[in-house]
Formats: sequence, C-alpha cells, structure tokens
Amino acid sequence: MKIKAYLEQKLREGAVHVTLIDPARQAPEAAGRLAETAQEVGSDLIFVGGSSGVNQSTLTETAAVVKQRASIPVLFFPTGSDSISLNLDAFLFLSLLNSRNSRFISGTQSKIAPVLKRLGVESLSIGFILVEPGMKLGEIGEAELVARDNFWQAIGYALTAQYMGMSYVYLEAGNGAAQPVPAGMIRAVKREIDIPLIVGGGIRTAIDARRVRQAGADIVVTGTVIETAGYRERLRSILSALKD
Repeated sequence: MKIKAYLEQKLREGAVHVTLIDPARQAPEAAGRLAETAQEVGSDLIFVGGSSGVNQSTLTETAAVVKQRASIPVLFFPTGSDSISLNLDAFLFLSLLNSRNSRFISGTQSKIAPVLKRLGVESLSIGFILVEPGMKLGEIGEAELVARDNFWQAIGYALTAQYMGMSYVYLEAGNGAAQPVPAGMIRAVKREIDIPLIVGGGIRTAIDARRVRQAGADIVVTGTVIETAGYRERLRSILSALKD
C-alpha cells in the first residue's frame, strides 16, 4: 500500500502518531530498538530525520537498522542536513514556507525532485511552518518564525500550502521546544484548511498530546520523549491519550 493511502486509512480511524528518530542522538542499533518499541506501543509511522549533526554514513546505517526492526512505515524527514536517505518507504517533500532563504522553500527541493522521479520514490508534499521558538530548526532554516500569538499569520501560511496543492500542513515548534504549538493556533488553522494538519515539537506528556489532538491536530509527532530513560511508558501514555 502506498504511504499516502495508508495515512488516509489511518486518519479515518482517528489520530495518527509519529515517532521521530534523530540519527545524531543515538547509535544505529539504539535507534532500531527505539523504532521497535515505538511500534510495540502503537505508533503508526516513524520519521528518520537528518539533523545538522548527522553524516551520510550514520544516516544510512540508522535508516537501514530502523527499517529492519520496524514493520510500520518509515519515512525520511530532511531537517537541516545535506545527508539524504532514499531507501525508506517515502520521502517527506518539505517546503519551509516561512524561511527567509529560497533554498529551504524550493531550492534544495528542485535539485532532489528529478532524483525522486527517476527512482520512483513516493513523496508526500508538506507545507512546513515553524512557530516560536523554532529551536535549531528555525536557526538552520533561516525562518521568520510565526509568533505564538499570531494566529492569522499561521493561517495564511497554512492556506498557502493548501492552495499550492500540498497534501499536508505541518506546524512545528522545534525539536526540544519547552511547549507545543499553542492550542488556539492549532484550532484556528484547522478551522480554515481542508487538508490534514500535522503538529510537532514540545509534545512530551499525555496532557500535551491530548491538548494538541483536541485542538485539531490530525497527525502528532513526538521525538524528544524517546531520548531519555523510561521512554516506553511515557510514549505509551501519549499514545493512550491520542487513541482513546
């Protein structure tokens, strides 16, 4: 089954949870164990993200081990690295809509698009919007961050993604953010768009996950929560809050 069709089916059943694994934060074997645990507790997909500190060798090895250990779809999430993996189930074709640098809006994408076409890699087009604080992603992507109280700006970018024909809108507060995207902003954006809404960054607890979901997030991404001891139970509680 194609990944977009898989996601559509999952969305008909309710909220979708994604576990984000950063290859720079643990050895490939440890990443594989994280992926296996994520699947066991109920995660629907895994994103493997190439952060600014990952090289091609580490990314390739991590992607291979994660794919070997998990049977749920594994997608490549390009985030601030020149390293790239095309041997996963799909490629997140991200356009950072609020970047000051055209490289992150369409420049890099124009270089990789012909490769994706020739290799037949499934790609999911996503309008990526960075919200304060943005963290390292905001710095790397040279983003003009959306202020946490500027709902109209977030709506404008989200509708831009929809009118440009993108398949998803992604509101991201940044990996390691102290708080998730504000519930009011999620609610405001969700009211205006007709495509699925992805929300990530700063979601560490079941309360965070439930608040984001109730505000209107269709797909919820968590990453930092799996990087410390006791992550299995924390992740299980997040999944319970999303799926119940």
